[in-house]
Amino acid sequence: MPFPRASSSPSSSKLRKHSRGAALGLLALGACNSAAWAQGAPETVSPALDRMNISVGAFSAKPKIGAGIGNGLAYYDTGTYETSRKTMPRVSGEFLLGRNHGISFDAYQFSSNFDEAVGGTYSSGPFSATAVGGVNLDFSLDVARLGYRYWFGSGNTVVGLGAGLGYYRVKLDTTAFGAANAALTGLGFTSWNDYYSRSDSDDAVAPMLEVGVRHAFSPDLRVFFDGSGIHKGGGGVHGSIYNAQLGVEWFPVRHVGVTLAYAVTDVDLKRDESGLQRARLKFQGPVLGVKARF
Repeated sequence: MPFPRASSSPSSSKLRKHSRGAALGLLALGACNSAAWAQGAPETVSPALDRMNISVGAFSAKPKIGAGIGNGLAYYDTGTYETSRKTMPRVSGEFLLGRNHGISFDAYQFSSNFDEAVGGTYSSGPFSATAVGGVNLDFSLDVARLGYRYWFGSGNTVVGLGAGLGYYRVKLDTTAFGAANAALTGLGFTSWNDYYSRSDSDDAVAPMLEVGVRHAFSPDLRVFFDGSGIHKGGGGVHGSIYNAQLGVEWFPVRHVGVTLAYAVTDVDLKRDESGLQRARLKFQGPVLGVKARF
C-alpha cells in the first residue's frame, strides 16, 4: 500500500524561501569580503601627500651678503651688498611612514665672491696723504636639514608640525691690503703698506623646528608651504638659519611633475674668535624643479 505524500504547508514553503535567500545573502557577503580582502583596505592617505617623492631643482636669487672680520684690536664690517644673480642647486624629498608620520630632507649650496677697493687723496696746506686699500672675500655656505613631521588631517588639506636636525658649513677666505703715503713740505715722504690673508670655516649640527602645509585641488595639482628654523646657541659660533618657500606642483603624468616656488633664506651667524666674526646672508627668488613621486 503506497504511503500518502505529505502535503507542504504555506508556512514551510515560506521558510524554505527565506532560508534560500539567507544562504544566497551570506554567499554574496562572503564574496564581497573576499574581494575586499584581496584588494586590501581602502587607502586614507591625503591626496596632498605622497608615499615618497624626490625633487631636484635650481634656486635663482640675488643674495645680500654682509661679513664682519676682526680681532681684539680692530674690526672691519663689509656692510650689506647685493651680488649678481646666482643659481644654486637644491635637492629635497619626503617619505611617509604609515598615514601621518613623515620624514623630510632638504639641501642646498651657495658660494660668492666680493671685491671692494678704496682710495683717495687728502691735502691741507703743506700736508698731503694718499691711501689705497682693498678687500677680497670668497664666501661659501652649505646647508642641509633632516626632520620629522606629524601630518594632521587626511582630506585635501593637511598641516605638518615637526622637529629635526640642521647642518651648516660656512667658509670665508679673506684677503686685504693697504698702502699709504704721506708728505709734509720740506720733510719728505712717509710710507706704509700691509697685506692680510686668512681662511675661516665652521660647521655644526643644530636643532631645528619645521612646519608644512599641503592642499590638493586635484591629485595632480597641489600647493604647498614649508618653513624651518635652525638655531645654534653656545660654543664658538651661534646664530640662526631660516628657510621658507611657497609653491605649486603639477603632474602632467602620474609619477613625474614640475614644481615652481618662491623661497627665502636668512642666515645670521656670529663667531667669538678672531677672523670671521659675523656672516649675514639673505637671498630670495624662484625655485624651479622636477619632482618624482611614488
